[in-house]
Amino acid sequence: MTIDMQANSTRRRFLTTTLGLGAAVALGAIGLPGQAQAAFNAQQMAALRKINTYFNSIRTMQGRFIQFGPSGEQSEGVFFLARPGKIRFNYSPPVKMDVVADGNQVAIRDNKMMTQDLYPLKKTPLRYLLADQMDLTSSNIVRKLIEEPDLISLVLEQGSAFGGGSLKLIFDTKTYELRQWVVTDAQGLDTSVAVYDVEIGKPADPKHFKINYYLPNKSLK
Repeated sequence: MTIDMQANSTRRRFLTTTLGLGAAVALGAIGLPGQAQAAFNAQQMAALRKINTYFNSIRTMQGRFIQFGPSGEQSEGVFFLARPGKIRFNYSPPVKMDVVADGNQVAIRDNKMMTQDLYPLKKTPLRYLLADQMDLTSSNIVRKLIEEPDLISLVLEQGSAFGGGSLKLIFDTKTYELRQWVVTDAQGLDTSVAVYDVEIGKPADPKHFKINYYLPNKSLK
């Protein structure tokens, strides 16, 4: 795969990951009409409460990420997060792209062409990860809980009106730290983002979350 093709593929997959489940997040917050709510036993509810408490306590986070696309394409980089509403993904070469959320907008910046696309944060799943507080104990939000020896996965499903798909958040069973998220689209194709070398609570530089609104861009209202 050429450098330009890899960059375009990475950008397309991020657009899918970031925007494709925006409706799922919005619907998950209010419940899907006609869809049965998940039923959790006492042990599962205890785990959900611990995950919820830990994740809502996080104000800043930074580390490295690696992204895998459905065709085996791979990209990586560093990320910085400050809740509520702010995150930055800096992709490593050969991908020439950055993604920045400043609390209101998400900018996907092409550093080769010096252009960017702008999207309202509230229409992307990033608003879910970046919420000031969220309730992961609610069966209106979490549709399925999958327990493994070392990991626990929470699945949010997308309504059929939007073509299906799901968002899976994967946490460490012992520490309750977020390890990975996976987006499955309507065709059953997965894009996953795993985070590692994570530091919690380190002061975040406000410059990481500034969007250059003077760059040529197009906005999605």
